[in-house]
Amino acid sequence: MTSYPGVKETLIIVPSYNEAEGISRVVAEIRSRIPYADVVVVNDGSSDQTGRLAEEAGALVIHLSTNLGIGGAVQTGYRYAADNGYRYAAQIDGDGQHNPADFERMLDSLRANDADMVVGSRFLKREGFQSTFARKIGIDLFAKLVTGLTGRKVTDPTSGFRVCGRRAIDLFAQDYPTDYPEVEALVLLDNRGFSFVETPVVMNARLAGTSSISALRSVYYMVKVVLAVFIAKSRKKKVLSTQL
Repeated sequence: MTSYPGVKETLIIVPSYNEAEGISRVVAEIRSRIPYADVVVVNDGSSDQTGRLAEEAGALVIHLSTNLGIGGAVQTGYRYAADNGYRYAAQIDGDGQHNPADFERMLDSLRANDADMVVGSRFLKREGFQSTFARKIGIDLFAKLVTGLTGRKVTDPTSGFRVCGRRAIDLFAQDYPTDYPEVEALVLLDNRGFSFVETPVVMNARLAGTSSISALRSVYYMVKVVLAVFIAKSRKKKVLSTQL
């Protein structure tokens, strides 16, 4: 039977913006499924009661005075993990889409593959919520792009359900993409010679609210991410040259 880390070794980072309708349930589920982990909710300048409800549910809450966006919120969590010496850190979204019951399988995969990061993929077994048709087209495009640029098979590059080891924690605490960072973060890891793998997970539909990426913003999102990925990939030679 797998032996899991003790308290103070594992941190669950929950980036949240105006998730008052579901954050209490998300925190409660994490604490129930991963009782040995600490939970930090990064309240990204919410205008509702997200922060207060997360605190009442038992999470440590970092209150950001302004909305930094998902990249800034996630990096805040990784900085907290790095500063406090956590061995493992996981990202679980505050909208209820990620199932904390999958965490231990992801941690097993991280250890078994001696990887720096594990990404939870909804498309490996194709169970649960699979995203909308339009977004799936974009995800497939990003998957092919990242697979081609890194030489690593990727099926769900936009998944925000991730588990990191110490090297990735330290990297992301210092350098993390902004805006829509999930895809670009994979290229960042590859540039540094770090490893990542995917593990099947089952995702849910959002508990409440709507995604911040509207139909109109989806086009902007796709163009921006593609450009950001190519720019990030171009940095690899610079990184390698500084390491020699």
